[in-house]
Amino acid sequence: MQHHGAWLRELSGDEELFKTVSGDDPLSAQVSSADKALIAFALKLTRHPASIAEEDIEQLRRHGFDERAIHDAVQVVSYFAYVNRVADGLGVELEERFLEEG
Repeated sequence: MQHHGAWLRELSGDEELFKTVSGDDPLSAQVSSADKALIAFALKLTRHPASIAEEDIEQLRRHGFDERAIHDAVQVVSYFAYVNRVADGLGVELEERFLEEG
């Protein structure tokens, strides 16, 4: 998460959102219920990919995500997990502009 979490900080410009989403409890972020459902899905897909079940997909549908949005979410979450693992595995360091001050 380090590499792309820093990207969220820069892109959103919302320091509080960055700290919450990239911290220990991303589900505590002050976001819509649909965004919380997406965060929960992303966490599960990242941490326990083999445990994703039809009910997880249905939960996203109940929050208004269509098939394209679900597909895109799976692609993005999976890609970021992959790239972070590659970067971590190769010892890639964050660029200075992404490092926290202090």
